[in-house]
Amino acid sequence: MENLEENISENQVQQENSSTKLYYSIGEVAKMFDVNTSLIRYWEQEFPAIKPKKNAKGNRHFTQKDIEVIRKVYFLVKEKGMTLQGAKNVLKNNTDGKDVNFEIIKSLKNLKSMILDLKECLDSDKSNADKQ
Repeated sequence: MENLEENISENQVQQENSSTKLYYSIGEVAKMFDVNTSLIRYWEQEFPAIKPKKNAKGNRHFTQKDIEVIRKVYFLVKEKGMTLQGAKNVLKNNTDGKDVNFEIIKSLKNLKSMILDLKECLDSDKSNADKQ
């Protein structure tokens, strides 16, 4: 059970750390979504809501707001299989700025991840008990 508590607290720390960071590099954003940086740059051109800050060298610095837009685009295009135009229409017509289905799915995925971590810890504890 201690292992489970450690995993849960590690997940909470990772979530807290990710929410306190102000800017993310394009590499960090690409890694979050397991995509190439070129796809992030392409989506930046296609979706005006993605507006990373650029320094003098031209390096992109994405805010949490940019990442939320990218998360919605990723969900619509990669997970729901929409075209870019379809995703643009959904984002454009979403006047309140919040897609309820997206938020529910995001919450369910986080819950699923926590349940799988719990299962893994319980399986590990059971196999350790069986060995003794």
